[in-house]
Amino acid sequence: MELLIAGLILFLGAHSLRIVADDWRTQMLEDLGEKKWKGLISLVSIAGFVLMIVGFDHARIAPLQLWHPPVWSRHLAVLLTLIAFILLAATYVPRNFFKEKIGHPMIVSVKLWAFAHLLANGTLADLLLFGSFLIWAVLDFRVSRRRDRMNGTSYPEGALTNTLLTVAVGAAVWAVFLLWLHARWVGIAPLGM
Repeated sequence: MELLIAGLILFLGAHSLRIVADDWRTQMLEDLGEKKWKGLISLVSIAGFVLMIVGFDHARIAPLQLWHPPVWSRHLAVLLTLIAFILLAATYVPRNFFKEKIGHPMIVSVKLWAFAHLLANGTLADLLLFGSFLIWAVLDFRVSRRRDRMNGTSYPEGALTNTLLTVAVGAAVWAVFLLWLHARWVGIAPLGM
């Protein structure tokens, strides 16, 4: 469990600097330069990500079950992750409705992904991993939207074709992940197949 916690601290810590220490982050960016700063943050993030994966994998060997989610929660999680994948695609497809309205679809995608996994899983490791990501995403979205208002940031109007492309790409990647990659990479088949 210690590796999971250390990984979460490093990974989410590196991604929380704009939330908790934006002035310090800006100063470090100026002092080190953009390439060095991004390199440093990338190294910390990668180290945290590896520790999270290893720690979560170790915690699954002897899981501490906190609650037993009902079967319906797994079905709802599948639907929520579909929406999360569509919002993730919205981050990269330009001029789509989701980005226009939400502004930060990747953060909302992380919120839905984390919430869905909290619904469908009930171990201490699940609570730590997905609960931490959910809290981070809620705080980051709040700060990001406040920064948008302060800076007068607006997002380009979404086009129907780009929005449909976003839905198609998100749904396709979700299907591939649901049907093949989740079982291969995580060791759990969400549909039990």
